[in-house]
Amino acid sequence: MAVRIPLYNNAGNLQEMSASMITDIKNVFKYQFQAGNLVALSVVASGGNIGTITDSRLQAGAQSTSVSALPSEATTAEPSVVNVTYAKILQTVPATDTLTTDAGTLYPVYQDGADIRAMTVTDMRDTFADPVVTELASSLNNETTAGTYFLQSNTTPLDANKELVSTTAVFTDTIADTTAYTAGAIPETLDQPSNVTSYYLHKNIMASPTFQPPMYITAAGHIQEYTSSTFSAMARQLMNINVTSIAGKTITYSLATSTSDYVKGTGMADTRLNGGGNYQTRFVGTDDYRAQEFPNGTATTINTYYLRLVLS
Repeated sequence: MAVRIPLYNNAGNLQEMSASMITDIKNVFKYQFQAGNLVALSVVASGGNIGTITDSRLQAGAQSTSVSALPSEATTAEPSVVNVTYAKILQTVPATDTLTTDAGTLYPVYQDGADIRAMTVTDMRDTFADPVVTELASSLNNETTAGTYFLQSNTTPLDANKELVSTTAVFTDTIADTTAYTAGAIPETLDQPSNVTSYYLHKNIMASPTFQPPMYITAAGHIQEYTSSTFSAMARQLMNINVTSIAGKTITYSLATSTSDYVKGTGMADTRLNGGGNYQTRFVGTDDYRAQEFPNGTATTINTYYLRLVLS
């Protein structure tokens, strides 16, 4: 691993960048990850590609009827489970850029003893791109993670460095509404849910950073300062190549119940009532006896789903 300290023009003198200047350069790499939508998530009605998750709830059993007596609990259908699947997060990754050919002077210069040398692409990754990818993955909901995504159970951005991706929930936990079922309405509608919690996709954002461009060697052998736009384009290319093709630095997202890798935001709980059925009866008339079992019990978490950023 070769971490280099680039040189910059300090009033006509070549000088090594300070730690804060190098941080500013890393911010350029972060911003270019965001600006290039290098790993982008969006919310779709269906057909998401980072995983399918399931909301489950109880519904009432079918009614039982008799012309002579109230049906017994043993002959009345038990509540059953309703499953609703969600696949609402679509991941889009651009094609991997072709690395610009380096004739030996493409990247910033640094001082090596009495010599001034150009960084290699490996130096650029070791110094800037790789540490930035690690930070993007490991940080949570913070402005330094520009361009990464996370889940919240509300639509209000946490602060000015966050934005809501869509007002459409990516998952809604529902549960049987026990107050909606009454014996006097048998046969009750089987599935009568109420919403517990909805979850929404948010994105970390940052403004375009200011930075001191480093120096490089021109084709004529002169030392010159990069323009901001030229250096930014270089940063975007290196970040594109890293996050789409470099082993250990490739970024993808997934939805899973596992908390391995890097969890982004809150977990999404699927809850369900755990009762064995609330047996109810209704006498309508001389030859019309009815019974039905309604959902009951305590809300219990069946699964918790997480948005995970995976480095592979």
